[in-house]
Amino acid sequence: MPLTLHPNITDPDGFYQELLDAHEGKTKADSDALNARLILILANHIGDRAVLRDALEAAK
Repeated sequence: MPLTLHPNITDPDGFYQELLDAHEGKTKADSDALNARLILILANHIGDRAVLRDALEAAK
């Protein structure tokens, strides 16, 4: 499965607001921990190491 880099989120603005809301009132350390947990949850959901590797490269 190739990495999807084109817009693919239904209601991206709504998702972005939910993401901001999840960070509301958190310290930098707590926000960083939330992001780390979210990344690991989504990586587990994807599961495909090749896709995850491509995502890491794209993020660099």
